[in-house]
Amino acid sequence: MDQPNSTAATLLSSKDRGWKGLEANFLRIQAGRTHVPGSQTHRLGIHFGRAVNAFCECDGRQYRRRQAHGDIDIVPAGLDGWWEDDGDCTILRLSIQHELLQSAAEALGRNPNAVSLAPKFQLRDSRIESIAWAIKAEIESPVPSDRTYAEALGLALAIRLVEGGEQTSIGTAATGATLTNRHQRRLLDFIEAHIDQSLSLADLAATVGLSVSHLKPLFRATFGMPVHHYVLTRRIERARLLILSTDMPLAEIASATGFAHQSHMTHWMRRILGLTPGMLSRMHS
Repeated sequence: MDQPNSTAATLLSSKDRGWKGLEANFLRIQAGRTHVPGSQTHRLGIHFGRAVNAFCECDGRQYRRRQAHGDIDIVPAGLDGWWEDDGDCTILRLSIQHELLQSAAEALGRNPNAVSLAPKFQLRDSRIESIAWAIKAEIESPVPSDRTYAEALGLALAIRLVEGGEQTSIGTAATGATLTNRHQRRLLDFIEAHIDQSLSLADLAATVGLSVSHLKPLFRATFGMPVHHYVLTRRIERARLLILSTDMPLAEIASATGFAHQSHMTHWMRRILGLTPGMLSRMHS
């Protein structure tokens, strides 16, 4: 799985995207046997594409199986082992910091200091798989979404892992809890004042003195959309107003509204407004 040597080629990675608590790598693995040392992070390996005959030796147990698309191995931090495949294959490797699991435990009303993971092999879990492919799509995209989107995916994955496969429903719908008016105003003012910067869920949560795991459902219950979607719509609206009311170059407008570059702004403006910055500029002219 998490192969550290030349038998694993990294095809895609989240390393330079500034994600917190989660790292994603899409790897091509050469056939053969490799020792995987223990890691400081919890690791998931999700098999992608063509099936292979696989063998692994981990946690004092041995497993022989036909590894198929969507099969999941969960290896807790500190656990090492051997993995062997009879053919080349590809996997999505997700590395999760323990602090993210603790945040997930808090969201579920559990003791964050007691949370732990058990090793699992050839697990099938449709929710984990759906989140994993959304993460893969994010590292595939040349135009990344707002960082809060990746952090939301990471927290959703951690919550599912802490649930341990239980069909547990979480959220605020049952209680009707929402953000207070004071917290709403602080958050909205903070977003508007820092729209040109890379905003994280941790930044926003600290603004109102909440944990990330509590902010996420409360924000959605209050505003009817996830944090990352709200921030993105505010970036788009600020950019639209600048295009229609100033003669700033489009590259400067992208930078002033927190987009990575002009093509990033163009991509999301087209998706949300159905218009490109160039079309808006012609309207302004």
